[in-house]
Amino acid sequence: MTSASRTRSNSSQASLFGDASATPAGATAQPEPTRTAAGSPPPTLEAQFAALPPAWRTHLNPFIESDAYAPLCRFVDGECAAGKTVYPADVFRALRLTSPDEVKVVILGQDPYHGEDRGTPQAHGLAFSVAPNVRTPPSLRNIFKEITASLGHEPPRHGCLDTWAKQGVLLLNTVLTVERDSAASHAKRGWEKCTDTLIHELAMRHDGLVFMLWGAHAQAKRALLGGKSHYVLEAPHPSPLSAHRGFLGCGHFASANEYLVKHGREPIDWRLPDEAQMLA
Repeated sequence: MTSASRTRSNSSQASLFGDASATPAGATAQPEPTRTAAGSPPPTLEAQFAALPPAWRTHLNPFIESDAYAPLCRFVDGECAAGKTVYPADVFRALRLTSPDEVKVVILGQDPYHGEDRGTPQAHGLAFSVAPNVRTPPSLRNIFKEITASLGHEPPRHGCLDTWAKQGVLLLNTVLTVERDSAASHAKRGWEKCTDTLIHELAMRHDGLVFMLWGAHAQAKRALLGGKSHYVLEAPHPSPLSAHRGFLGCGHFASANEYLVKHGREPIDWRLPDEAQMLA
């Protein structure tokens, strides 16, 4: 169904543990914090918030100044300090690739991919997107099927969506971190308040955005748009469990471009390059 409305942070890919044989008798071995590939501890979540582009930090200030900010930072940093692997390594990559003033389309996901493909983490900071050399997951394959059906583009050979982000497509998960092999493990820990703030501030500060809300989880965020003049597209989630109930055939990608052109903005080129390009 389509409706128009005018209406410490991350870890690297592996955890490092102390050598049990070097532990003194009677002592309990403690896991070391996850480290980056260079061997240094990853930046804390607070440091990653501090490093946000200034425009996005302004949008997120109501959350950063709230009582929910410090507990979220403590939780994520504590998980890393306990030796758990947390994805993605770059929590706010979606915000670094697309500035607020450049956003044209917002696509909402839930939480990052929690798995790996042949040793490479799937998640790399953009909703639905996967890192280069990672096989395309089922939901993303259905997204490509819909683009092929409505626009005639050939399905790409990879699932890295960086080129969409660089054109103004904000690919935002509502939870921005996850423990490896544990889906939704960081849900209800404060991320939802963070991303709700971001969605609301973006909607209230800007006009004429396209919001693609797929599935009940994303559609619940419609209330955050505050009745502003945005184009809201709703459909079932592209998961294989629900895509055939209305996502396939929804026409969202063509409709979004028609709306952008009508309002004097460049449409999105939904094609991907032949080879995956990591742009930041």
